[in-house]
Amino acid sequence: MTAELVRGQNHPLPETRLEIRVSAGKPVLAGATLNDEHGHMRDAGWIAHPAEPNLPGLEVSRQAAADHRLAVDLNALPDAVHRVNVLLALPTGVGGPASFGAFASPFAAVTSLDGTEIASYTITGLDAESAVVALELYRRQGAWKVRAVGQGYAGGLAAMLQDQGLPESQQLADTINEAVAAGLARAVAPPPPAARGARQHATQAGAARPAADPQGGTDGRGRPSGGPVPSGTPAPDNSAGAPAGGGGPVDYQHPARRSSSTPSGAGAGAAPPPGPVPSGAGSPAAAASGAGAGAGAGAAAGSGAAGQPAGGPPVPVAGDASGWSMDERLYNQIWGMFEDLARTVAAYRSAVDFADSRREQELDKVLSDPRTRVGPVADAAREEARAKHTQLVDQAGAVLERDLNQLVAEAAVVEPALPPAFARWDNPVWQAYEVPMEVPMALRLGDLTLPERADLRIPMLVRLPLDRGLWIDSGNSGSGASLVSSDELRRLAVETAVAIAARLVAVYPVDDFTLNVIDPAGSAATSLVPLLESGALREPPAVGAAGVTQMLERLTQRVDLVQMAVRSGATSSLPPELDTAEQLLIVHDFPHGFDDRAVTQLRYLADEGPAVGVNLLMVADREDARAYGPVLDPLWRSLLRITPVPDDHLADPWVGHAWTYEPPLVPSGSRVVPQVLQQVATARQAYGR
Repeated sequence: MTAELVRGQNHPLPETRLEIRVSAGKPVLAGATLNDEHGHMRDAGWIAHPAEPNLPGLEVSRQAAADHRLAVDLNALPDAVHRVNVLLALPTGVGGPASFGAFASPFAAVTSLDGTEIASYTITGLDAESAVVALELYRRQGAWKVRAVGQGYAGGLAAMLQDQGLPESQQLADTINEAVAAGLARAVAPPPPAARGARQHATQAGAARPAADPQGGTDGRGRPSGGPVPSGTPAPDNSAGAPAGGGGPVDYQHPARRSSSTPSGAGAGAAPPPGPVPSGAGSPAAAASGAGAGAGAGAAAGSGAAGQPAGGPPVPVAGDASGWSMDERLYNQIWGMFEDLARTVAAYRSAVDFADSRREQELDKVLSDPRTRVGPVADAAREEARAKHTQLVDQAGAVLERDLNQLVAEAAVVEPALPPAFARWDNPVWQAYEVPMEVPMALRLGDLTLPERADLRIPMLVRLPLDRGLWIDSGNSGSGASLVSSDELRRLAVETAVAIAARLVAVYPVDDFTLNVIDPAGSAATSLVPLLESGALREPPAVGAAGVTQMLERLTQRVDLVQMAVRSGATSSLPPELDTAEQLLIVHDFPHGFDDRAVTQLRYLADEGPAVGVNLLMVADREDARAYGPVLDPLWRSLLRITPVPDDHLADPWVGHAWTYEPPLVPSGSRVVPQVLQQVATARQAYGR
């Protein structure tokens, strides 16, 4: 059970290898300071921050982001360290809010490496503060504990560091903010050695797919692993596709998608050798999470070498990845494509950033010397600087285009080979749909794109059974929503919910999935017709306050009973009338029809339901729920936010790209959903259910 801390409370830490997850709703920078027994930092080397993200036992993000994951290994900390302070600060000089009081309360959680939440803290009461010590991990009599601190500083990061005994606090705060503003978070690192067990395939170094690997790949569950890129190590020419020190082309390819026969010159990195989306991001996590984002299976092998032309790029092959089944191989291949796209774009952006920076430095050098400021020498120097800049950008663009074309070719062969659970609604595989006999490993929740190649759409897959609910934002809070009227946005939001619900019903075996709907005002009746007519929605939506109460009481009782049965090992004693199938509760037009008790029950379902097969799908405008104040913040954070129109609100866990999410809407005029749901109804009748 998670300990929800309030300011000043502490909680024991049962493990020493931990992850600290931060969600702020707006971009913040996250760091951690090491302190002695008196709570003081010894010097500037006792803080992990975006410009220096690695310390013994600590690993933080290189950039400002709405969501962070910090890695902590308490056993690896120096012996002199008695406390670790987790800090959040608003970056200066990059726009955005000037104080934490301008947006929702930040949230921090301490989790084990498998994602189990140990303690959490919502940092309320902030106003004019622009920096805050969120949590303190401290050692007491040989054991470690976490304390909710919530100490804010109106003077910002410098005031916080000074309070911890650092004399040069202002200089260090300026360094940190400059690192964020300069985009050092996009520095590119070479991939680590390939993951054990991943199938390798032959590929030419000159045609290798780039994958600037700032997070060191993924672990067995698709979460990033490894460490952030050390600061001060830009890789100008290598990121732009210039020859590495060994004379060969740079290979940014994801480690598990790289051939073991890659020449030694490839992979000479952009920097010497971070893990949602999401989180979330999920990720697609995600977002994810993210994101995300999201979850994923391990690092994937990529396009196969079968039929590869001599000296040319590898010929894409659908399912050419590690895995026991075709679905698993396709799943891993999609995640490999997602990671490769993230890294190749990161390499391009990093190269362009370096080219811009070098041009400015060379021009500044010309202007700073009175002898060369004007005249033919100055003109020649300026022209040379511009020519170098153009050359570097052109080189980077050529490498980007080559690798994007390879990914487009791979997507062209992968998309038609996807099973229904992974496929878009316009995929012909749905025309041959049959009700499955087992639950698939994942579900397509939409598509993800980057602006460098908007036509390259990567499926956003989430694992099944779902481990968190969804919030379809029907408000005008996203960038994509500004072009759509409020009424149209609400209509698209409920259609997105129906499309997702229909997909879930379709990919589960008969009677292994139950759909429930709360529609207090009955405003979603038209959109719900396909679910009602096919019997996918077995009971009419709950309407009015009484219907809301009855539905929530039934589902919370189910969660309680199953939890008790699982904990006591007596699942066979559950009442025979209890529906033990996976449950999805669609809540439309929240918070209309909800009183305080109903909101509390909804939070309970969001927190406890996923572990016993009950998930939420909220269709609501976040702004409409503001009246409930911070009580809804944990609910908002626990669900994956998606949008009914394309929106760039998801970030990947490697380099923090803003991915554009496209919802899984059914093509206009298509009858695919009624046809699929009718197949489900026919199968149910055949089984006499």
